Amino acid sequence: MNLNLTVAVVIPSYKVCKHIQSVIEKIGPEVDRIYVVDDCCPDGSGDFVVASCHDSRVSVIRHTENQGVGGAVMSGYKAAIEEGMDIIVKIDGDGQMDPGLIPDFITPIVIGEADYTKGNRFFDLEELRAMPKLRLFGNAVLSFMTKFSSGYWNLFDPTNGYTAIHSDAARHLPFSKISRRYFFETDILFRLNILRAVVIDVPMDAKYGEEVSGLKISKIMGEFLVKHVRNFFKRIFYSYYLRDMSLASIELPVGVVLLSFGILFGVYQWMWSISMGLQTSSGTVMLSALPVIIGLQLVLAFLGHDINSVPHRPFHRLKRFIKSGKKRT
Repeated sequence: MNLNLTVAVVIPSYKVCKHIQSVIEKIGPEVDRIYVVDDCCPDGSGDFVVASCHDSRVSVIRHTENQGVGGAVMSGYKAAIEEGMDIIVKIDGDGQMDPGLIPDFITPIVIGEADYTKGNRFFDLEELRAMPKLRLFGNAVLSFMTKFSSGYWNLFDPTNGYTAIHSDAARHLPFSKISRRYFFETDILFRLNILRAVVIDVPMDAKYGEEVSGLKISKIMGEFLVKHVRNFFKRIFYSYYLRDMSLASIELPVGVVLLSFGILFGVYQWMWSISMGLQTSSGTVMLSALPVIIGLQLVLAFLGHDINSVPHRPFHRLKRFIKSGKKRT
């Protein structure tokens, strides 16, 4: 199945000494290299792995300062790219991600259907009963915001950290710009959309043990909202004005202007008529309603175009085609 493609696994390591050994032991023979990134772990996860693990595939990368999960993954990506790995899988070291699913994550990349795969715990509705209700609601809200900001309307469960990426896509990511902390998984989707990389979800079960997640959705919702809005405007500018222009490039600004004018004008006239004790004329009502109707239709038309514009041609296959064309010439 590997078709001569080499596979690496990156494991960010921070306070996971209790589980990381068993995680490594469960990684199958389809994996060629394992990078354990000790993110300045106070428990000395890196030293623990060196002392207890005898798997020749394992290499420990140490950070002198804590860089967060994003920084740890980026270090693993860089090491894998430097050693010529073709596919890079990222799993956590706390035992909540089953290494036995690695073939499921790399197969779409191997057969050329995707550049990046990520886990989705929302496929099996029965399994969702194990997920805390607040976490379930928070993930649903974050997923909806991610669809807007990243442009991947076909994805769900954006904070899922079980991922795999083709090295051709990984090496084109702006490592210095990607968020280092909890926004990492979401931010990388935005970056992949700018590359027009194909991303698909891989169904997986929701697993919760005795580990306590450091991600408190109630605390990061505001921060995530600000970053989602920032990424949304960046993506719209890059995709619809800087890199390409289409009818949707006109629909969005015209629709927003008409919708805003209609709402503001209608509210102003409504308040003025109340204060003056006068009845609003039908002409004034139409002058407010018509821009709202037309503006809403234009915005919805833009959203329809955006939803249908989800990347579908794998980036790494396109790069391979370009390279082979240059060799023939």
